[in-house]
Amino acid sequence: MKIAITGAGAVSAIGLDKAETLASLLAERSGVGPVRYLGTSHPEFPVGEVPLSNEEMKERLSLAGDKPYTRTVLMGAMALREALSEAGLAPGDLADVPLISGTTVGGMDRSELYYKDFISPDTDAHTEYIKTHDCGATTVLTGEICGSFAFSTTLSTACSSAANAIILGANLLRTGRVEKVAVGGSECLSDFHLSGFNTLMILDRERCRPFDSRRAGLNLGEGAGYLILETEESALRRGAKPLAYLSGFGNACDAFHQTASSPDGEGAFRAMSKALSMGGLKPSDIDYINAHGTGTPNNDASETAAMKRVFGDSLPPVSSTKSLTGHTTSATGGLESVICLLALQNGFLPAEVGWENPDPDCIVPVTKVRKGVVLDNILCNSFGFGGNDSSLLFTREGSDIACPASDGAIYVKAVSKITPETGDPDFRQFVSPIEARRMGKLMKRALATSKTVLAEVGVAEPDAIVTGTKYGSVEYTEALLFSLKGLSDQPLKPTFFMQSTHNTVGSLIGIQTKSHGYNATYSHGDESFDGALLDAELQLRLGEIDNALVGVFDETTPVFSAMLAKAGIDSPEIALSVFLDRNPEGALCRLEDLKDYLKTI
Repeated sequence: MKIAITGAGAVSAIGLDKAETLASLLAERSGVGPVRYLGTSHPEFPVGEVPLSNEEMKERLSLAGDKPYTRTVLMGAMALREALSEAGLAPGDLADVPLISGTTVGGMDRSELYYKDFISPDTDAHTEYIKTHDCGATTVLTGEICGSFAFSTTLSTACSSAANAIILGANLLRTGRVEKVAVGGSECLSDFHLSGFNTLMILDRERCRPFDSRRAGLNLGEGAGYLILETEESALRRGAKPLAYLSGFGNACDAFHQTASSPDGEGAFRAMSKALSMGGLKPSDIDYINAHGTGTPNNDASETAAMKRVFGDSLPPVSSTKSLTGHTTSATGGLESVICLLALQNGFLPAEVGWENPDPDCIVPVTKVRKGVVLDNILCNSFGFGGNDSSLLFTREGSDIACPASDGAIYVKAVSKITPETGDPDFRQFVSPIEARRMGKLMKRALATSKTVLAEVGVAEPDAIVTGTKYGSVEYTEALLFSLKGLSDQPLKPTFFMQSTHNTVGSLIGIQTKSHGYNATYSHGDESFDGALLDAELQLRLGEIDNALVGVFDETTPVFSAMLAKAGIDSPEIALSVFLDRNPEGALCRLEDLKDYLKTI
């Protein structure tokens, strides 16, 4: 099967659509500058803001009324509309088209603004925005602006979220579930994220300089990028002209640290290698790499090590475009995929603006736009917290991707559950006291259920770890917001921010089990577990994996429960892990019977 890309849309600090984005890339024009729209306690850090207010974006989208649209939704709808239009898909054409999106911040821009009202028992002001807080609500609202999609789901794997959304969409095509899918991601700036990254001391007070010996950190940005993927047969039947092809992809877990990358870039190496293998290409076939290249000392050296392991002495031209757009975190995989398509179509190499000083531990990037070059194959890297590393391969002509989909049964081999009714186990069985002191209760529960399941089936390293969560670590998100809003005397801590990221649990399980395989997290409201199960099922049917550890993990606090109650929402609290494979021996039930089985235990 060839996976065609028939539409693309982008919004960022360097352009409100693809045409503006292309002009900025060719002119080496950066959108990173002083804070203009974001209300933040850290205006000293330059950012890459989309140059429109929320009201101006609503006007461009012709949205009237006072519906609670967050900035992430508005940017996402602009980019998604452009992609759908280019693909020739009207709002009424989407009944068989899923929307797969990536985000981490979700509606945090409004949540942090109205947080004191949210938790106050004396007012119901802004209660409607509570419903837009979670990541899944962002995807749903974005989709509603653009049409009626078949279904939607949301990935939240930090800075690889949109790239992983693209991978899920491709696997839906490969298994014949759909013929067309909208994929990508959107992420707005928030004081929550800016302050959180500041606790890690990885923000640069100047424009970032990836791979430069003087690099001092990243600049946060915001934006959105979406693609329309469809089978080549569908595109030809519709008369849609492919812009390019998605010919390979890889997702791997670095299994090293929650925020740092390994010195040898193991996860990045595996992700790039798999993308090349799937596309049937040799390293020497790649004409350009759009690097993750954040500007942090650790990331750039690690990514360089991984690239040298893959490409040896035949390293192709490389650049990071984050000195132009800022690091758009969860949207990065979508936005930079569009940048790669623009490079393929228009024959140029994007420049690494601001690089001056070589570092012996880093590559020397492209520092000036190179026009008039022929590009056939481009690799695009997106790496997230917890070592969630993904690479995408875009090609001019397209490569056949194997689709050995099987309809055979998938079995549930073990289940472990913790709820308020069961109570917590003795966590010392699963984690040392030293480690436990650095973990919130959600992470300890996730490790307990995961290790219990793996012990039951006798598997040390699962092939895939796929998790679902509606709200992530409420305990640490709340602690960060309390500090940020002056509701607590406790200073902001890196631990608060690190563990508030939704894929922290999945990456922790990967680190603890030393599992370098596929790793993804879904955050789509009450359907988060369904998204995780779907992903694992697709990969099992495609033969990408032999087994999968799948879980759903949510917690609550008294403050959070009261906040949700204002909006008529129940607060979930569960830790549930299941183990899936294709072997019927010792099975508890078939996958399709899992929910009925869970009612019996």
